[in-house]
Amino acid sequence: MSANAIGVGVLGFAHGHVGSYCTAWRKDESLGVRVVAGWDHDAARAAKAHDSYGVRLASSQSDLLAQPDVAAVVIGAETSLHAELVEQAAEAGKAIIVQKPLALTVEQADRIVAAVARTGVPFTIAWQMRVDPQNVQMKELVRAGSLGRLFMLRRRHTLSTHTWPDFEKTWHVAPQFNRDIWADDASHPIDLVYWMLGAPASVTAELGSLHNPKIPNDNGVAIFRYADGTFAEVCCSFTCLAGENTTEIIAANGLVIQSYGDGPSAAAPRPAGAVGLKWLMRGDKQWTVSKIASPAGQGDRIAGLAGPLAEFLHGRRPPIATAEEGRDVLKMTLACYESAEQGRRVMLR
Repeated sequence: MSANAIGVGVLGFAHGHVGSYCTAWRKDESLGVRVVAGWDHDAARAAKAHDSYGVRLASSQSDLLAQPDVAAVVIGAETSLHAELVEQAAEAGKAIIVQKPLALTVEQADRIVAAVARTGVPFTIAWQMRVDPQNVQMKELVRAGSLGRLFMLRRRHTLSTHTWPDFEKTWHVAPQFNRDIWADDASHPIDLVYWMLGAPASVTAELGSLHNPKIPNDNGVAIFRYADGTFAEVCCSFTCLAGENTTEIIAANGLVIQSYGDGPSAAAPRPAGAVGLKWLMRGDKQWTVSKIASPAGQGDRIAGLAGPLAEFLHGRRPPIATAEEGRDVLKMTLACYESAEQGRRVMLR
């Protein structure tokens, strides 16, 4: 390891995105991050990580945290284990990257917020959508004010996971580890809404299982309402085989459209020269096309987080998302369940 490289330990390889960071850091030494150790309560996952990334395996969480060349940790274990692992890593003085969602419950999120505040360790949530170049450009368009009064932000965010054989046997739908795929993956677009527009005033949601009754909430829609009346819609299907349009921003002076921004749409066939991000302002005769090209696949978008995470670990950028922000997004996500179960609008503030 070079003198300037930061040694990282991985606490759990359950979240698949962690593998993308490990691979990117290993391939690009200029990022200055080296994954040196790993632990997982699942022996098969641990062995696979050892073979894939060349990490030495720790016998326990405490064993990994005691290793002198581990300056930071990536917590990729199942969601229900995040709070305990953050507390241990924070007490050990390690910089922390934690996979989304922050926690399973608000009480667990409170524990994470308290541990980070008490120890003062560097902490970030690994929200890929906050650093995606097209998403950053959309946020800049909103914040610049040229779009005028914002009426609606719509995000269609999908996966095809619930059509996969035996997906119901994975940890993603095991209640001791995770709530279900809405809490797990709808948290991405819900955080996008929060990141772009701030905290909403209320939510109205409908969630349900339409494909496989063994897997809860494979489809859902949430409508967030802001104090000024703005709507933000999150539409998620985890039974989706293909797609195209992923984001729309509707405003008084213009319209923004992004395509190919989720897994099924990134994998779907595209016309030659397909445009990933464009906008049309009132009075324009043609669309303005972003210079930021859409990547060939969703894996490239996920791997794109490795660079910003490295910058965070080196102290060259602030957290991608704080623990407090993660707790806010968790509250928004959990309120969707309350709304769907009770058939009513739920106030968030």
